[in-house]
Amino acid sequence: MSDASADVAKVAELIRDFRFAMVTTISTLGELVARPLTVQEAEFDGDLWFIVARDSNEVAELEINPSAGVSFASNDTWVSLTGTAEQLDDPARVAEYWNPFVEAWFPDGPDDPNVTLIKFSASGAEYWDSPGGRVASVVSFVKSKITGSVGDVGENAKVDLD
Repeated sequence: MSDASADVAKVAELIRDFRFAMVTTISTLGELVARPLTVQEAEFDGDLWFIVARDSNEVAELEINPSAGVSFASNDTWVSLTGTAEQLDDPARVAEYWNPFVEAWFPDGPDDPNVTLIKFSASGAEYWDSPGGRVASVVSFVKSKITGSVGDVGENAKVDLD
């Protein structure tokens, strides 16, 4: 496995179980705006897909500036992705991703003309992974306070995904 594919595999492993992500776009006023969106594809290959409303703010913002960020957080894993995103129409992909949760937002079904996709293409990532969660973090904190040395805070790396 090449370094690049190993990097993608590591990021994929870290985000595999996340259902929701915070997607950040740039508003028409130049401000960063983050909103929760449901990740539609379980297998990360550098791209993430989201079903959204065609008339949503995020679609309008991405038409002006495609720069975007996606972040994930749990008790022991944090991942931040940078890249670009675009609105795409792909009825076959919408049908593939369609589920009862999406239908709650779009009761007219996948053929609703307001249903569309955002495809996020990652160019880079940074992650922090602290296996063992809170318990390991607390033990590391206590150890560093007692010994005066910085404890093991887990793994942190920046990954180039281009």
